Amino acid sequence: MSENKINLKSNWDLAPSLESTSHINLKKKYDLFIGGKWVKPSSGKYFDTNNPATEEKLASIANANKKDVDMAVKAARKAYDTTWSKLSGKERGKYIFRIARIIQERAKELAVVETLDGGKPIRESRDIDIPLAANHFFYYAGWADKLEYAFPNRNPKSLGVAGQITPWNFPLLMAAWKIAPALACGNTVVLKPAETTSLTTLLLAEICEQAGLPAGVVNVVTGAGDVGAEIVNHDGIDKIAFTGSTGVGKIIQKAISGTDKKATLELGGKAANIVFEDAPLDQAVEGIINGIFFNQGHVCCAGSRLLVQESVYDVVLRKLKDRMESLIVGNPLDKNTDIGAINSKSQLDTINHYIKLGKEEGAEIYQPEGKLEKKGYWCKPTLFTGVAQSNRIVQEEIFGPVLAIQTFRTIEEAITKANNTPYGLSAGVWTDKGSKIFNVTSQLRAGIVWANTFNKFDPTSPFGGYKESGFGREGGLHGLEAYLEFEN
Repeated sequence: MSENKINLKSNWDLAPSLESTSHINLKKKYDLFIGGKWVKPSSGKYFDTNNPATEEKLASIANANKKDVDMAVKAARKAYDTTWSKLSGKERGKYIFRIARIIQERAKELAVVETLDGGKPIRESRDIDIPLAANHFFYYAGWADKLEYAFPNRNPKSLGVAGQITPWNFPLLMAAWKIAPALACGNTVVLKPAETTSLTTLLLAEICEQAGLPAGVVNVVTGAGDVGAEIVNHDGIDKIAFTGSTGVGKIIQKAISGTDKKATLELGGKAANIVFEDAPLDQAVEGIINGIFFNQGHVCCAGSRLLVQESVYDVVLRKLKDRMESLIVGNPLDKNTDIGAINSKSQLDTINHYIKLGKEEGAEIYQPEGKLEKKGYWCKPTLFTGVAQSNRIVQEEIFGPVLAIQTFRTIEEAITKANNTPYGLSAGVWTDKGSKIFNVTSQLRAGIVWANTFNKFDPTSPFGGYKESGFGREGGLHGLEAYLEFEN
């Protein structure tokens, strides 16, 4: 038997399985999408969007300013007053359904562009981001003519023009989360994607055009934070939907205080994954890996804190380290890749800052062996043990493939530690006991709690947080309510 023993930590070289890019036809330059037309920025300025895995330029993106935002808001208002608000829910649903179908038809193209622009593995773009984006449009297309049934006796009415700002981690999916319910409720949209990942949102604008969506119903303006600020502060905006950092969310909340603007803010997170001694440990380890490493930690709901019951800590740690050794960091277009490139140099610098900070705080670091590519933005999956509740790597959002592990003895201790952060977006519970699941989840201050799984999403389920993770919900009926007002 000893002669046939297999070394589980050996890394076998897998033959590359690269997704083709031959079907992708990116433009060299992308303008703004305003009033159903592609419009050059009034400043005449453009900025580059690059492939984080190679640092090569992909395209030039229009840099909007105050004048462009004003044009977009006016186009959205005109479309709302003259066209979109006058259409029946049934007719609106047809347009939204058509957008969903075209996303499906162009799924392979969208997945590859998402990976090129954002650095995430093609498996994630192909199997999660794009299908979920299409599903959100399908789901809300079905609700467009049923608002009276969704909110009986409340007489739901559209708000008007929605200003929407999306992050770089799930560009197309976040756009779908915001645009689909807004359109279903009869609103028009001015959307600004993150400057480092604008391409799939611009392709979505092409899809809106392809679907025959009336001019001005969806407008896309691109640029950095100053463009988002112009949207937030514009008098013609009736509702703000923002996904991003807690710091920016606080600025937005201050900016709209004293106005009639509604808002939903989906902000940062520091999710706790709680593993009890009776949990299915192999399943839990895979869920932990999925929750923090497969997405490079580029998810606000990433399970970046792991709480393990003391009695199984050694076993979980060993299994986790073994699994980390098998993870492949490399070309995001390779279907073998588990961990792709970090989205930008600035984000990589932030992650490295926290890794250095973790060492300085006295935590013990573990990273699997292997060399990273010299070109591009890369980070090994990183594990910290021996951390205290007060450590910054436990309390602050890192937004990278960095996991901090703590132990606990009792259910009460686990709940206390899980809730002891400024955030409250998500959490996970791993146990064989259904009663324990209900007991723990009812006491966790998190907007979404997964049981014996992690990072599973569905358009019918609401998503959002507590405390400094924001307020309001996206997805499900709750996502509709955020884009409506009620007369009684």
